[in-house]
Amino acid sequence: MKVHRLPREFFLQSTLKVSQLLLGKFLIHEYRGQKIGGMIVETEAYIGPEDRASHAFGGKQTPRNLAEYLVGGHVYIYLVYGMHWQLNFSTSFHGRPECVLIRALEPTDGTFVMQRLRRIKDIRNLTSGPGKLCQALKLDKSYYGYDLCQKNSKLYLEDRGVKTPKKQIASGPRIGIDYAGPHWSKKPWRFWIKNNPYISKG
Repeated sequence: MKVHRLPREFFLQSTLKVSQLLLGKFLIHEYRGQKIGGMIVETEAYIGPEDRASHAFGGKQTPRNLAEYLVGGHVYIYLVYGMHWQLNFSTSFHGRPECVLIRALEPTDGTFVMQRLRRIKDIRNLTSGPGKLCQALKLDKSYYGYDLCQKNSKLYLEDRGVKTPKKQIASGPRIGIDYAGPHWSKKPWRFWIKNNPYISKG
């Protein structure tokens, strides 16, 4: 099947839909002359400004979250605990702060990835979490606001024809958002491929 990059229209769909459609898609970073990346196996949806777990709750705008307001298909990346980058993709239209957090990948592409695998006893630890996958794919603040859909982009998503039926998708509460309160913290807006060994440990 022909491989193609995901277009802008993909990211303009419902955020909850995009969160599920991303499962089975491939995140690729062209880094130092090679392609590194993997298949997305776990995501989380954030739907502001009504979502108390969103950085844009209540319509808040700060230098940190402005990328969340960009039209679907842009990178919203931020640092947590002063050391871990978190990769999100904006969804919806310009001015509507919604995004999808990429929580885990199944590493598939790149000699860099394979070199890392040889030094890790449990290869599932390489990209089984949002901070880990950013480290493995060499993603940091330099990609803040980056347009995934621009021509000749170095960071993009591919559809390689992998099908992820709804029956293979599990859902549950998002992780690490107790501050949002019992209603929002229990929303089943985390999605993952059932029985995939690369999902995060929570």
